[in-house]
Amino acid sequence: MKSAFIVVEGLEGAGKSTVIKGLTAYLQSQNKQVVNVREPGGTPMAEAIRDCVKQNWDENVTQQTELLLMYAARSQLVENVIKPALNNQQFVIGDRHDLSTVAYQGGGRGIALAQLDSLRELTLADFRPDFTLYLDIDPKIGLSRARGRGELDRIELSGLTFFNKARDMYQSQIEKMPNAVTIDASNSPDTVKQDAISALGDWLNKATNRV
Repeated sequence: MKSAFIVVEGLEGAGKSTVIKGLTAYLQSQNKQVVNVREPGGTPMAEAIRDCVKQNWDENVTQQTELLLMYAARSQLVENVIKPALNNQQFVIGDRHDLSTVAYQGGGRGIALAQLDSLRELTLADFRPDFTLYLDIDPKIGLSRARGRGELDRIELSGLTFFNKARDMYQSQIEKMPNAVTIDASNSPDTVKQDAISALGDWLNKATNRV
């Protein structure tokens, strides 16, 4: 396999950053070129959109505004970074992708999935990750970890009910995805990292054997 788009998903405090560092080192040890990206963000315009999404405003940020900003940033990242990297035979590891929007805006905010489908078709067409790792964690634990990192942003302040709904949506969607693995993120960071590396290694071996 010469290239692949690998996405790490999960709630706040699930340990995505640690896992991504481990996956990057693992792929590089296999002589793969790796590009790391995050959502929202990853290009100058997408990073500006990230700031808009994350910061606390002295006005109501509507659910529709939040949703449209997410897809605007995603479109910029996919077209300007991810697709060119894949075409250049590089592996791309994403800190979040479209499943985050399904979980957070669809599950957490309660926006109809049909509306998300329309925006996905407009901005992504048939583009999908090759492999997804979902780091599953109880929102209470995840938010406690997030608070330990410092001041919470606007999304992180959405409340426990929001994150419970987001987790439910994550779990229901992952069950439908053939190229996805759930990792128990309540374990120690090193255990979670090693579990993720093992899952990626197993997927790469199977994918290589199918070629």
